[in-house]
Amino acid sequence: MIPTPPSPLRGILLKCVSVMVFTVMASIIKATSASGLGVPPGQQVFFRSFFAIPVILVWLLWRGELGVGLQTYRPMGHFYRGVIGTMAMGLGFWALSLLPFPEVTAIGYAAPLLTVIFAAMFLGEEVHLFRISMVVMGLLGVVIVLSPRLTTGAEMDLRESLGTVVTLAGASCTALAMIFVRKMVQEERTSAIVFWFSVTSTLLSLLTLPFGWVMPDLRTAALLITIGLLGGLGQILLTSAYRYADASLIAPFEYASMLLALLIGWFVFGEAPTLVMLAGAALVITAGILIIWRERHLGLERNRQRKAMTPQG
Repeated sequence: MIPTPPSPLRGILLKCVSVMVFTVMASIIKATSASGLGVPPGQQVFFRSFFAIPVILVWLLWRGELGVGLQTYRPMGHFYRGVIGTMAMGLGFWALSLLPFPEVTAIGYAAPLLTVIFAAMFLGEEVHLFRISMVVMGLLGVVIVLSPRLTTGAEMDLRESLGTVVTLAGASCTALAMIFVRKMVQEERTSAIVFWFSVTSTLLSLLTLPFGWVMPDLRTAALLITIGLLGGLGQILLTSAYRYADASLIAPFEYASMLLALLIGWFVFGEAPTLVMLAGAALVITAGILIIWRERHLGLERNRQRKAMTPQG
């Protein structure tokens, strides 16, 4: 396969479009779980996963990679990653039905921070003081976002308190899924990881059938199918973005989803952000961007050192 020439601007553009697609997908998930529709999270996971599969297959066929793109050398690795990833997806979808859209988005930013902790615990990655400090700052931001939900007494809303627990659990599962992916990308193609996750999560979501799936009307069914199509499209855009630019360059654009979530929350769901939520989100985003900036700086420094040590012909 001919290597893709780098194109940072194209990579950034693809990343931004993928963020927009995933944010719109999340807003539809929230809409289908709202009163009157009441689609349970397990059923949403099924539609999100099942209808993403044909999109992924068409993309691989178009690229001429269908034959090799689905090959796997670690089937059980895909299964374990699928279990954790499906849990993360289901919890995230459930959270959207319990808390305001921007708030779920802000708390979700804790996942990359938790990944730093889990990478040190399970992968033995060395974590220096700077990253530890940024993780602490980011998690402090999460606590600030959650602080109105952590009150006790008569004013406590049990639904929102449940949303807090569910959202944090979803972020933790997402971070664990990232650890699985980090290990798998050393041996598996990205296309295989994406495809087999969709297959696994489709099958696992069927286990929630006894817990109350609903028969959607035509409009709701169309929205659910759209969730899957957007999910597949967003994954393709995201994967393509990393073909054209380094992860450290395009990763910060993930935080554009906060602005989109604020706009959608305000104009679509009537959810006005609070100053406390905005302040906490700002801390989380700042910590994430600083970690990415630091990793990019260290990566450039390592490259310079390798070039300096390479014998010149």
